[in-house]
Amino acid sequence: MEVILKQDVPNLGFKDDLVTVKEGYANNYLIPKGFAMIAVPAEKKKLAETIRQRGFKEEKIRKEAEKMADKLQDIEVKIGAKTGTSGKIFGSVNALQIADALKDQFGLEIDRKKIMVDGDTIKEIGKYTAVVNLHKEVRPQLKFEVVGE
Repeated sequence: MEVILKQDVPNLGFKDDLVTVKEGYANNYLIPKGFAMIAVPAEKKKLAETIRQRGFKEEKIRKEAEKMADKLQDIEVKIGAKTGTSGKIFGSVNALQIADALKDQFGLEIDRKKIMVDGDTIKEIGKYTAVVNLHKEVRPQLKFEVVGE
């Protein structure tokens, strides 16, 4: 079944993408949650016109994302966490803490939903990388280090 995504859906596609999914997934999850709509011919025509008109704006957004990506490539974020004697963290470090550290240390505001950490959470001190989804074509690696306090 073809659907048009109304917003970004992780591991599926980005807003205004035309994707093919199983009928049950579309009818039971994507459409009721408002993530997608059925791709009937009239909606496909509207989508094509919208994409054509958005071409100029999209280029500007992509260039801004590339500038932000250049800034992120050169920095390493340090995140303090309470640890035990073995180096294990009490709790975990997640995308929210990374976003807060970026804002505090470098003044960069990035939505926490755009930061993807391998395994979703970090439970030990050390150096890690995360992927930041700034744009569907721009996904820089962000280096961060979790240090004990």
